[in-house]
Amino acid sequence: MSLREFVLSDRLSYRITRHFVFWFFWGGYFTITRLLNPMPLMATGQFPNFWKTVVETFFFLFPQTFIVYPALYFVLPKFVFKQKYVLAFCWFLVFYFVALTVHAIFLLYIPWAKMAWVPKANLFLTTTTFAQKIYFAYLGSVLGSITSLALAGCFKMFKHYYLKSLRNQQLQQENSDAQLRLLMAQVQPHFMFNTLNNIYSQAQEESPKSAKMIMALSHILRYILDEGKKDWVPLENELEMVVDYLNLEKIRYDNKLDLHYSFPNVEEITIAPLLLLPLVENCFKHGASKMIRKPWINIKAELKNQTFSMKLMNGKKRTSTLAENRIGTGIENVKRRLSLLYPNTHKLEIRDEDDVFVVDLRIELNSNYSIKHTPDEQLIFGYE
Repeated sequence: MSLREFVLSDRLSYRITRHFVFWFFWGGYFTITRLLNPMPLMATGQFPNFWKTVVETFFFLFPQTFIVYPALYFVLPKFVFKQKYVLAFCWFLVFYFVALTVHAIFLLYIPWAKMAWVPKANLFLTTTTFAQKIYFAYLGSVLGSITSLALAGCFKMFKHYYLKSLRNQQLQQENSDAQLRLLMAQVQPHFMFNTLNNIYSQAQEESPKSAKMIMALSHILRYILDEGKKDWVPLENELEMVVDYLNLEKIRYDNKLDLHYSFPNVEEITIAPLLLLPLVENCFKHGASKMIRKPWINIKAELKNQTFSMKLMNGKKRTSTLAENRIGTGIENVKRRLSLLYPNTHKLEIRDEDDVFVVDLRIELNSNYSIKHTPDEQLIFGYE
C-alpha cells in the first residue's frame, strides 16, 4: 500500500485507518502539550501523571467529533464545495454550538472531586452558582475545537481538490482521445455531405419518405461532427438533435411504433454534447427493435431552474436479458462521462422490470451561456 493510495482511497478499511491515525496524532499532540503544561509543575512540583492526562485529553477530544464530522461530511460537500458560503457559515455555527454544548455537559457532570489532578477541577469545585459553572464550562470547551476542525478540514479540502484536479486531467485526456477518434472517423466529410446532398435531391422526386430520412440523418451527422468535439453545447441544440433522431426512427418504424416524447423549451443553459443520444438510442436498440407486437417508447424531459431531468421508458420482451447484460458500451460511456463532467451533481437510475425498461436521469446544469453561434450554411448538407 502506497502513501498516495492510503490518502486517496475510498476503501472502508483505509478510511477508518485514516481517521484513527488523525485522532491518534492529534490526541498525542494534545496529551503532550497538557502533560508539559508548566502550571501543574509550578503548583505541585511535578508533571501530571501520563495516563491521567490521557483520560483528560479524551474529555476534550470526544466532543470535538461533534463539529469535525458534521463539517467534513455535511458542511464542506453540501455547501463549501458548491460555493454556498453563507449557508456553510450558518451551519458551521450550529454545529460549533452543538459541539460546545456537548463538551460543556461533559465538564459540568464530571466528578471533579475524584479528578482533582485535572487543572480545571478547581474551577468547578470552587464555583458556587450553576451560572458560573456553565460560564466556565463553555469557556473551557473552546480549547482545541477550532484547531481540530482546521486540521481535518485541510486534509478534506486537499483530497477534494487533488481528486478534482486528477478528474480534470483525466477528462482532458479522454476528450483528446475522443477528438482523435472523431478526426480519424471523419473520412472526407465534404465528400460524404455532398453525396448525401445529391441523394437527397434525387430522393425528393422518387421517394419523399426516404428524402426525409436522409434529411434527419444529415442533421444528426453534422451535429456529431460539429458539436461533438466541443466541451459544452446549448441544451436546446442537444434536444433538437434528439428530436431529429426520434423522427428518423419514427419514419423507419412507420405506424408500428407508439412513440411519445415531451421536451421543454430552454434558453441560455448548456450541457455536455452527445450525452442524451445513447440513452435514447438504447430505447430502440434493446426495446422497440426486439418487440414484434406493439413496441412503445415514452420519453419526458423537464427543466426546473438549473436541474434537467429526463425519464425514458420502453417496452421489452419478458425474456430479455438482465440489465447488466443489456447495458452496452453507450450507457457505460454515459455513466463515465457523467462521473467526470458532473461529479456529485447528477443521478442516473436504470431499472429493468418485467415488461418495461426505465432510465431516469437528473443533472444540475450550467447556466453560463458563452457559446458562439455560427451562421447557417447555405447548402442543405453543407459542411465547412
